Amino acid sequence: MSAVRRLVSYLPSNNLDDPPIFASDDPSNRADEELDSIVPDNPNRPYDMKEVINRIVDRHSFFEVQENWAQNLIVGFARLGGRSVGIVAQQPAVLAGVLDINSSDKGARFVRFCDCFNIPLVTLEDVPGFLPGVGQEHGGIIRHGAKLLFAYCEATVPKVTVITRKAYGGAYDVMSSKHVRGDINYAWPTAEIAVMGVDGAVNIIFKDEIEQAEDPDAKRQELVSYYQEKFANPYVAAGRGYVDEVIEPRHTRTKLIVALDMLKNKRDANPPKKHGNIPL
Repeated sequence: MSAVRRLVSYLPSNNLDDPPIFASDDPSNRADEELDSIVPDNPNRPYDMKEVINRIVDRHSFFEVQENWAQNLIVGFARLGGRSVGIVAQQPAVLAGVLDINSSDKGARFVRFCDCFNIPLVTLEDVPGFLPGVGQEHGGIIRHGAKLLFAYCEATVPKVTVITRKAYGGAYDVMSSKHVRGDINYAWPTAEIAVMGVDGAVNIIFKDEIEQAEDPDAKRQELVSYYQEKFANPYVAAGRGYVDEVIEPRHTRTKLIVALDMLKNKRDANPPKKHGNIPL
């Protein structure tokens, strides 16, 4: 019963009301220097996204739901500056945070729930792509991934995204990017926004150069370093308007609170119809 009471505290009394706002003793301008080093230098090393969430939101306000199902995606409620928000985040410590069938369904249902009750969405993104494999293909990963895409596209509540590290391929688009009506997209300096990872891209783009080199391994390392410096950063995407601002991780909380305050009177409408045709 205590969990139900806590859940209800994040919700409005009905779908026409705004979510409740509580006074918070957690300063909105609180900076957390630990966030500056929470993402490992090695892009293949995991970290705990729940720690990131708890350092950003109002203290002790994060309430995770469906914790034991599809653990590569975290969903739950929290407060930022006393305002209720829905959190959707990859968990790099489980399956590297990839999107699979179950996590796509989990995220889509949660996004639609928040949209039903006017709860703003905060997305923390570190996604290397959709999970490959025969089982996923036969199970309809494209159709299930489209559910999450549809949910974000259809949602009219404020949507703010923070890319912490990987944002690759179609999975990047799905996670409330600017391409699917995300309102504000921030990126940490550690973010990589690309079609695929650096190693895979170099192997494809520079295949001939590597094969023809006297020392293919040395040439490949040279090209990997070049590609990382040139493209494996958020500044190219920011220059094209896909990212609104590259921010210091320590200031993420403040940036989110300011963004949500700016968007609190957002009014958005979908084309007039009874309902959308979600890919079921």
